[in-house]
Amino acid sequence: MNIMKMMKQAQDLQAKAAKLQTELAARQYTAEAAGGQIKTVATGEGQLLSLKIDPALVKEGDVELLEDLIVTAVREAIDKGKSDAAKELGKLMPAGMGGLPGF
Repeated sequence: MNIMKMMKQAQDLQAKAAKLQTELAARQYTAEAAGGQIKTVATGEGQLLSLKIDPALVKEGDVELLEDLIVTAVREAIDKGKSDAAKELGKLMPAGMGGLPGF
């Protein structure tokens, strides 16, 4: 394989990875906790977009439990995005070359 062909393939891979990262950042990931009483939505970049809490949870008065459930749901939504990104970006690499650095 000549060096020019390898450079072209590397540039193509870089362009595909950049496009995919943009697409992944725009995706939204939903997670729930407490049997659906807490719902979160985060972007593929890990930004929290929304948080919904069933008023019944607030009435119960256990603030520590509520805080833990919120953190759990937010982390799950963000982790879904990270996992999806790693899987999708991994598909770009030729077999046997490993994943892209940083993912």
